[in-house]
Amino acid sequence: MLDKKIVDLINLQINKEFYSSFFYMDMANYYTDQSLNGFANWFNIQTQEEYAHAMLFVQYLQLNGEKVVLEAIAKPMVEFKDHKHPLVAAYDHELMVTRSINDIYAVAFDQKDFKTMQFLDWFVKEQAEEEQNVDEMIKRYDLFGTDARGLYMLDQELGQRTYTPPTLTL
Repeated sequence: MLDKKIVDLINLQINKEFYSSFFYMDMANYYTDQSLNGFANWFNIQTQEEYAHAMLFVQYLQLNGEKVVLEAIAKPMVEFKDHKHPLVAAYDHELMVTRSINDIYAVAFDQKDFKTMQFLDWFVKEQAEEEQNVDEMIKRYDLFGTDARGLYMLDQELGQRTYTPPTLTL
């Protein structure tokens, strides 16, 4: 049985992960509207990843006999002003998700909840990768994205991304 504080934080994280999926779908839609289908593809895949992350948290609670509490998912409230803006918003969002997972980890550590810490280890590593990927996209956009040919090439490259389900086993 998990501590109530851990359960509450994980339930909040589930909502954050579903929101992340929704947020990235909004970005994919923005890029589709801009005819940048490679960028849209990248964010559509990100949408799938975030949904899968939420489901991993759901399964963790279920496997531990805990109640999953689903809350309403907020509407993304961002108007994108240019092609770079969603990238920066995604990076800021990933930093927020990292802080949230770290907060759960800190509580698990204080409670010596080693099972939850072990579960969260995968997410800590995943968040480092998420931050790095978006940071790299911003840097590449800064290098190539303001030139039409460079933007085209970057868009083509991002269109090659494919979805790979998470490998975390519970």
